[in-house]
Amino acid sequence: MFDILHYAFMQRALLASALIGIVCAVIGVYVVLKGFSFISAGLAHASFGGVAVGFLLGINPILSAVVFVLLTAWGIGWSSKRGQIKEDTAVGIFFAATMAFGVLIIGLLHSYNIDLFGYLFGSVLAVSRQDLWMSGGMSIIVLTTVFLFYKELLFITFDPEMAAVAGVPATALYYLLLSLIALTIVLSLRVVGIILVSALVIIPAATAYQFSNTFSKMMGYAIVVGLISTTGGLFLSYYFDIASGATIVLTATALFFVAALFSPKGRRRKELISNKIVPYR
Repeated sequence: MFDILHYAFMQRALLASALIGIVCAVIGVYVVLKGFSFISAGLAHASFGGVAVGFLLGINPILSAVVFVLLTAWGIGWSSKRGQIKEDTAVGIFFAATMAFGVLIIGLLHSYNIDLFGYLFGSVLAVSRQDLWMSGGMSIIVLTTVFLFYKELLFITFDPEMAAVAGVPATALYYLLLSLIALTIVLSLRVVGIILVSALVIIPAATAYQFSNTFSKMMGYAIVVGLISTTGGLFLSYYFDIASGATIVLTATALFFVAALFSPKGRRRKELISNKIVPYR
């Protein structure tokens, strides 16, 4: 089974998948608990514009996507804070605008680009040494930042108003969290693609939530689910000769449904309903 690891391209793919499984799981916990799922989807689609700019200017699409998605994330945050509109409305505006911008840029290229197709749907087996180093660098930045601001990010996730009253720079941390989500989205593009990347951020954390009663446990379980999804999906895609990004996401989805089926939280809810007890929500 492990003879495929003798191939250099498979070694790079496995390392990239493992890195992304960990980072997406860690950031995904904050995304799920704070209700930022739509933001992550919006930023994923916004990356299309950044990748298109990279192809137009002849620079690394990942670098252009980093700048573009960070600006989009800050724009969403600024619009919701300063413009007095809800975050989902701001996401909807930037979602449409950035996708339209990407389509416009692609029209200027006047040629079909197979590499662009790889960014849309993922191409983990085509990960180069440069891609791996770039993913590793961004992963270190994201994980180190989470480690340094673990308590503060936890505080604003559950009670941003109280955090601000307590003297925590809630607004700055809000923008920091948006930035971390943006970086996580971009570093995952090569593995699962623009269309599917938000699922890899959301699903492992949502799966871990089914069995967790503390934040630290949820993060630990999410990392395990993320690693199983990315590495397991990669092996399945190789042996069955099917799309790697889609297989990784479907593996994560299957784990979610299994977790939901046997979730202690689901059983407790059924018991409350059967006893005609309505939990406080």
